[in-house]
Amino acid sequence: MTRKRIVSGMRPTGGLHIGHLHGALMNWKRLQEEYECFYFIADWHALTSEYARPQIIKESTYDIIIDWISVGLDPDVSTFFIQSQIYEHAELHLIFSMFTPLPWLERNPTYKEQLNELAQKNIHTYGFLGYPVLQAADILMYKANGVPVGEDQAPHVELTREIARRFNNLYGEVFPVPDVLLAPTSKLLGIDRRKMSKSYENAIYLSDDDNTIDIKVDQMITDPQRARKKDPGDPGVCNVFSFHEIYSDPEIVERIKGECRTAGIGCVECKKIMGASLKKGLEPVREKRRELEKDTGKIKDIMNEGNKRAKVIAEKTMIEVREAVKLI
Repeated sequence: MTRKRIVSGMRPTGGLHIGHLHGALMNWKRLQEEYECFYFIADWHALTSEYARPQIIKESTYDIIIDWISVGLDPDVSTFFIQSQIYEHAELHLIFSMFTPLPWLERNPTYKEQLNELAQKNIHTYGFLGYPVLQAADILMYKANGVPVGEDQAPHVELTREIARRFNNLYGEVFPVPDVLLAPTSKLLGIDRRKMSKSYENAIYLSDDDNTIDIKVDQMITDPQRARKKDPGDPGVCNVFSFHEIYSDPEIVERIKGECRTAGIGCVECKKIMGASLKKGLEPVREKRRELEKDTGKIKDIMNEGNKRAKVIAEKTMIEVREAVKLI
């Protein structure tokens, strides 16, 4: 029986953090056991916000691949590729842009949110507005049956579904309409209690060393109502406790929960215990990272092989598309 196919990607705009780990990568790892998976580096997408400093894109690309493999994604099972190396994506994006109504893009809630979140950058551009059309090309190129995304990206996949339907209605059935596969939302906030994000500079990265993790954990905001050590705390609203629940042993979690509520432990000590658990939990990933960083040639070989596999499918899809649109 042929496995269903899924496609998802990440923008190379910096290293990956533990929000990515729990919000996407662990889910990707699980999905590769039951789906045919295509995971790609979305470097053209990165240009929509990083066009003024493209060097970050190249610097981040191999780091992200290293992170993927370090957390357990298998390039022998899943196909890894770089978006810009598969030129067919640009052609399909162009064709889709010819019939995608402008109001579909302007009403996209993610577009409006990003304009606010990235207000320090000039992203009032044609490319940024058309981001979901390129994303539709990325997904439909491989005739994906599903797309694993967080809730914030779900509107983009809905637009992909609309574009697939519109193409099929205009030119004949070429593309399956992919399902939205909502990924688990990471409950881990950044060290400042906002969403963990590279742009907020509040993230703990998979590549951070012990000293860096200690510094960041020490800076973490705990229960905002607990001003002094003698004040009882509420683990339910404490960001540090969220990390304990994932990385600390169950008996430590229960002890911290009880002692926090009775002011039996201070936030400084609580952070130190959590930091030790966090470093222990991340060590297998960081050890694998260190090993892969010594063999960049292997990473290049993996990407070249993945690009070749993706290219074969993309070329076949574009023959069908050109025939449907009467371009050949």
